[in-house]
Amino acid sequence: MNIERISSRQNALVRQFREAAEGKAVGRVLLDGEHLIEEALASEIAIEVAAFGERLAESALARRLRPLTRTVIVSESVLNAISPVQSPSGAVAIAMRPHTDAANVFTRTPSLVLLLHDVQDPGNVGAIVRAAEGCGATGVICGERTADPFGWKALRGSMGSALRVPLPIRQSLDAAVTLAREKGLRIYAATARGGTPLPDCNLRMPAAILLGGEGGGLPESLSDLADERITIPMRRPVESLNVAIAAALVLYEAARQRHSDRVHVAL
Repeated sequence: MNIERISSRQNALVRQFREAAEGKAVGRVLLDGEHLIEEALASEIAIEVAAFGERLAESALARRLRPLTRTVIVSESVLNAISPVQSPSGAVAIAMRPHTDAANVFTRTPSLVLLLHDVQDPGNVGAIVRAAEGCGATGVICGERTADPFGWKALRGSMGSALRVPLPIRQSLDAAVTLAREKGLRIYAATARGGTPLPDCNLRMPAAILLGGEGGGLPESLSDLADERITIPMRRPVESLNVAIAAALVLYEAARQRHSDRVHVAL
């Protein structure tokens, strides 16, 4: 079998990978690392092209992909150009972008949905999506200014969970709250102070939980849409938590309440 090799950074494929890394490749995402590529295969996400450095040219994953899609071997120079990370793992791919309509988030029951307002750090978004899957959330709706969960940094943070969890993006959260309420969900707003202490909240019922981004948190206009506010009790002088940590705590409490047996989650 002839194996395609690329050694020039001027090759057209290099631009395709860069555009995918920058979020400019319509309908496509960049997967950096063998783990994410394996997760995409397991999730039946179509892979358009995969590139491997010389070190992984004969890896089990490279051999598996050759009959399935375009697979190329690239020089170290090209690998550094197509991988957005400082120390490339040796495997990078472009895959088709999953798509979920907001209404589809509510098809699974019992519903546990996160609504993310202005969470701008891709790492936080990825960590939230990972925690959401681990705790049995049925979807994560990303507001208009929340970082793209399919950007390469967020995908690495979610370790593949974003390829499985329903994730509508750039949504109006006002409309999402309305839709959630129409579907019978109780709306909660996570706030730094003044809400019902998290352990005292009843999260067994279908629920949608509003979470605000780094620094600003939730605006009052969104908090006022909630049926109830939730506050995570903390010792002074700490008043708030990183949004990904707060999301994980709320999700874990919801999972704990919904299952009589002990919930095992690796966050």
